[in-house]
Amino acid sequence: MNHRNLLHCLIFLPILFVLTTSCEKFSGDQSIPAYLSIDSLYITTDYSTQGTASQSVTDAWVYIDDELIGAFELPARFPVLKSGSHVVKIYPGVKKNGIAATRTEYAYFLPILKTIKLKEDSTTKLGTMKSTYQSTALFDWMEDFESISMTLDTTSRSSAYIQSTPAGSPLTFEGNHSGKVVMDSIHDYFECVTHNEYDIPNAPVFLEMNFNTSNSLTVGVYSYSGTTIYQTPILTLNPTNGAWKKIYIDLTTTLNAYTGMQSFRVYFSTFKEASLKESMILFDNFKIVTRKSS
Repeated sequence: MNHRNLLHCLIFLPILFVLTTSCEKFSGDQSIPAYLSIDSLYITTDYSTQGTASQSVTDAWVYIDDELIGAFELPARFPVLKSGSHVVKIYPGVKKNGIAATRTEYAYFLPILKTIKLKEDSTTKLGTMKSTYQSTALFDWMEDFESISMTLDTTSRSSAYIQSTPAGSPLTFEGNHSGKVVMDSIHDYFECVTHNEYDIPNAPVFLEMNFNTSNSLTVGVYSYSGTTIYQTPILTLNPTNGAWKKIYIDLTTTLNAYTGMQSFRVYFSTFKEASLKESMILFDNFKIVTRKSS
């Protein structure tokens, strides 16, 4: 097999994203707006089939009678130049790849539908609302480190390895275990890949994960055809200063960057930071989310 190994770094171009505020000027017949307020959005799941309900929904994308009113950072109170009864549709929004400039409706969360009554110069309070995954969402890979075996393999180049946190450990994010990698002067390089390959679908593909790291960590994919392999880094996660974070990483563009690619694996890699005597990477609740074929 003729394998080619190509490193291809994605460049993220800033996208202008304007959050609508209540300071806008209005035109038209209605001069006095009504107001909507949303406190927060959260996600529920069936853990056995959809994994963790951990989420980082930062925005609400609001449509009224199928007209986009705006995208609002939560909590939000915003004006609407409508009155009377209307159907509001709210899509949970996230920071794609953890970047504030790439806020987007998350492709696999259900929109929230409500019929509301709007009154000029009055606020309709929607409070805290819940969503879940769409019924068409497909979870190709989930790893929560609760099983005896792992679905991640360290490579032959890796001097560091993955272990599970002990039951009851304060390092664990949720459940009984999380994944842990400790790096020092001897174990100074870490690389692992998903055990299985996954078909590249004709649909958006996202990697979800929780992480808490004192070391940078690169996330990327290996793409495979019958004769070719491409290794493509997508982004590098920065140290989190002891905090757990949730991220939604868009794999779609990378998976479709090369003609003829059929399947992929996700990989993680890093060298120990030179400034650290010892570093630790914690992660949990990996999911590859895409859509079922029609």
